[in-house]
Amino acid sequence: MILRLAIITAVLLGTISQVHAQYDEVKKKGGRVLPLSQADDRVEISYHLSSDEITDANLQPLVGLEKVYAINLRGTKVTNAGLASISKLESLTRLHLEKTEIGDEGLTHLSGLKNLEYLNLYATKVTDAGLSSLEGLTKLKKLYLWESGVTKAGVEKLQAALPELEIIAGFEEPKPAAEEPKPEEKPAEEKKPEEKKPEEKKPEEKKPEEKKPEEKPAEEKKE
Repeated sequence: MILRLAIITAVLLGTISQVHAQYDEVKKKGGRVLPLSQADDRVEISYHLSSDEITDANLQPLVGLEKVYAINLRGTKVTNAGLASISKLESLTRLHLEKTEIGDEGLTHLSGLKNLEYLNLYATKVTDAGLSSLEGLTKLKKLYLWESGVTKAGVEKLQAALPELEIIAGFEEPKPAAEEPKPEEKPAEEKKPEEKKPEEKKPEEKKPEEKKPEEKPAEEKKE
């Protein structure tokens, strides 16, 4: 029993040591290896921030790696042939290939990535013919195809095969011409009755006083 435990421990330690050696090789070839979290031993490997030019040769250390959650090859010089190095990474869930020279031939290497959920093919050379290689990826949830060579017909065909997949291809439906808003009719204003202004009283003209005739003194009677 003790011997069996010792053998199992040695195998595990050897496997861990081998994995770390592979990670070291990835780092030497320009890749950054980051664990997802302390509770999750899967890793994310990115090449898009490397100061070196990343080509197919840089991907060789990825062959046979396990627990690779994501790979970012954005803007690198990787070709269709280089994707053969990741074709058997069954744990791969997210893959960034935007702004690369990847085309239809390269997508054939992705058909075995059964756990792939996210794929970014923005500004690649992929056409409708290449999309057929993705029809078996039933776990794929989001696919970016902006500025690639696909057509609306090709996208619709893939959508029919994978109805749950969200495809962002940049095809905008023509919007109906907007009707010009009609000017709102204002309700007729009720005419208010004109307020009668109080008549201004003209100053009364003073009539000239009539002069009373002067009373003559009574004449004295003569005796």
